[in-house]
Amino acid sequence: MLIKTIENKFTQAFLQAFPDLDKTVDIEVTRSTHARFGHYQCNSAMKLTKILKMPPRDISQKVLEALGDQKDLIEKCEIAGPGFINITLSSKFITHSCQVMTEDLKGDAKADKPIKIAIDFSSPNTAKEMHVGHLRSTIIGDSLARLLEFQGHDVLRLNHIGDWGTAFGMLIAKLQDPKVKFNENTADLSFLVNLYKEAKKQFDEDENFKKQSQLEVVKLQSGDAQTLKYWQLICEISRKAYQEIYDLLDIKITERGESFYNPFLADTIKDLENKKLITLSDGAKCMFLEGYVNREGEPLPLMLQKSDGGYNYATTDMASIRHRIEDEKCNRLIYVTDAGQATHFAMIFKAAEKAGYLDPSKVRTDHVPFGLVLGPDGKKFKTRSGETEKLIDLLTTAIDKAYTILEGRGKEKDAGLSTEEMKEIAKVLGINAVKYSDLSCNRTHDYAFSYDKMLRFEGNTAAFLMYAYVRIHGIKRKISNAQSANIDLQHESELALGLHICQFAEILDSISDDLMPNRLCEYLFELAEKFNAFFRDCRVEGVPEQNQRLALCELTADVLQQGLTILGLKTVTRM
Repeated sequence: MLIKTIENKFTQAFLQAFPDLDKTVDIEVTRSTHARFGHYQCNSAMKLTKILKMPPRDISQKVLEALGDQKDLIEKCEIAGPGFINITLSSKFITHSCQVMTEDLKGDAKADKPIKIAIDFSSPNTAKEMHVGHLRSTIIGDSLARLLEFQGHDVLRLNHIGDWGTAFGMLIAKLQDPKVKFNENTADLSFLVNLYKEAKKQFDEDENFKKQSQLEVVKLQSGDAQTLKYWQLICEISRKAYQEIYDLLDIKITERGESFYNPFLADTIKDLENKKLITLSDGAKCMFLEGYVNREGEPLPLMLQKSDGGYNYATTDMASIRHRIEDEKCNRLIYVTDAGQATHFAMIFKAAEKAGYLDPSKVRTDHVPFGLVLGPDGKKFKTRSGETEKLIDLLTTAIDKAYTILEGRGKEKDAGLSTEEMKEIAKVLGINAVKYSDLSCNRTHDYAFSYDKMLRFEGNTAAFLMYAYVRIHGIKRKISNAQSANIDLQHESELALGLHICQFAEILDSISDDLMPNRLCEYLFELAEKFNAFFRDCRVEGVPEQNQRLALCELTADVLQQGLTILGLKTVTRM
């Protein structure tokens, strides 16, 4: 990729100019913030001033002398300010890089050393509706999985669903009540949700029902056939409802809920006890980790087994991190959950390291936190009645609103689309809009959910990017006499577009590290804007440069489509 090519050249130049410099010196090259500063910038001279005992401008001058003539790669280098080196690449090199991408779009984006990565995302609770809170984990996790798969990694997409525990005892006990009319062939998730509300009320008020529920949990854990049958029915009804949403969002994920790890929990506790890592606190088995205290400044326990012998989330998470490292042989673990769980996962990682399950030098762990989805009032997104918005309702509303907008535009512009075509495009636009409005925000921030904003055709929206892709296909349809040609960048707008295209791999590389999908959204928005500027300044059809410019258009479309695919968005060729 471009940035690494430049970094290598400048590292060699620094070491040649200063032979006594540590060979592992980190020479940093960044993309320029403005075109007037060239394409890239090297700011390492300032950082090395103390070590080399020279003014930064003098350091930069010696580096450029050592760099010598690099005309095939670099057109010019200029020293600016206190010692920045502004780097402008040659048009010949940018052209060549674009041409290479027409033959292999992945090219530089492929990982040097593919590894196995587990991504834990989505994770709804069985017998409960997926709501807007699950939206962020699901689409952020999916986009990160798509990115890492594109780079060639072996990605394990895991759905750590809540399918075990006391709630199931309540439900199973309630299902056995003769007054409850339960038909396993017709019962749906709404039936289970309402049944759980009734069961929870009865559990809190009726001591006999509470005991029966607790007994059902014991029977479930011991593998009682009848209890297991009820549990499996509950899971299957829930699974069917979740799959409807996953199909709509085009999400591929492997279910591996809390029940999967249940057989490993007792052994995990025993292993921690054998390693003398467990401390009893009010009868509960806990780990106390250095640096973690509560609001009163007292040591904060990581409770792994309750005083009544029951297990909790932390037990399951300890068993799962152990399984993913020791059994799955993963080299990187990524957990996509709300920001409220940041401390929990920091403690889990620390505890796993202390237990010897996790060696940070061999396995990387990342918690990917995200903020809340807010309504127009700036509060947590809810329905008018104050209920948490069901995810399926939110998605179908987005599709309906997209259809209304497309219908209006169709009448204005006589798009010539059939009703069926409009419905299909509305489905793509509606889902794309929901995903993109989320992914385009910095995931650590809260964001306000607005159908009107996300479905606009102007600004940094899914519709704007989709329309740029449609526009390129419109150009291709108009040119009937096109012939194959190599890209040849001459005009300033062509070079700006070509350079941006060539930076695709380095953008993906940076996101694979910081796990911030909004950077890809920004990149694609800039790509669409640079394409629009190119199309404004450089006629494509019927000019001597037609075929080479059409080749640039096609490469733009390929990068745009691939970028949108990584985000989990689909493209259409007419709109």
